[in-house]
Amino acid sequence: MEFKELPIAGAWLVQSPIHRDARGSFREWFRSDEFKMRTGLDFNVIQSNISISNQGVIRGIHYSLAKQGQAKWITCASGAIWDVVVDIRPSSPTFKHHVGIDLSGDSGDMLCISEGLGHGFVSLRDQTVVSYLLTSPYSPDEEFGIDPFDQDLAISWPLNNHSLSSQDKDSPSLIDQLIKGLLPDLA
Repeated sequence: MEFKELPIAGAWLVQSPIHRDARGSFREWFRSDEFKMRTGLDFNVIQSNISISNQGVIRGIHYSLAKQGQAKWITCASGAIWDVVVDIRPSSPTFKHHVGIDLSGDSGDMLCISEGLGHGFVSLRDQTVVSYLLTSPYSPDEEFGIDPFDQDLAISWPLNNHSLSSQDKDSPSLIDQLIKGLLPDLA
């Protein structure tokens, strides 16, 4: 596995080769020992999720304020997404910045994001399968969202005619969450 730091501290693009033959393909998509060796951090998987989305579906921008934090390890098992990491840490020098990464079932790429970062994606194909590993369990009282079309973030989502859940449509702006004291501060 190859780890590449992204311009937002605490976010990495992880690349793993795909081995193909007449039977299909195989790839390694997570190793806690590799992660620890490359980053010096522990990634203890507590929960894993899978989503299946049609083209144009946006999921996010989501984040957790769980006391133990919530890091995510994301891969696209089938189909393709444009994945977005948003720095929502008010004390960070890259506060309000975002990075977009293409992930697909054909690439063998993964994304790892640390606690305190926002995450979302848009599905670029029908029936896109995304798998997430999380370091804390889902806790409704500690889960929050930010409007994916927040003008302060200026995310240029690919595609048109996006589809969002009612929860994501009604998510407040980053500044609204800041005013309410609902952003992580990991300083």
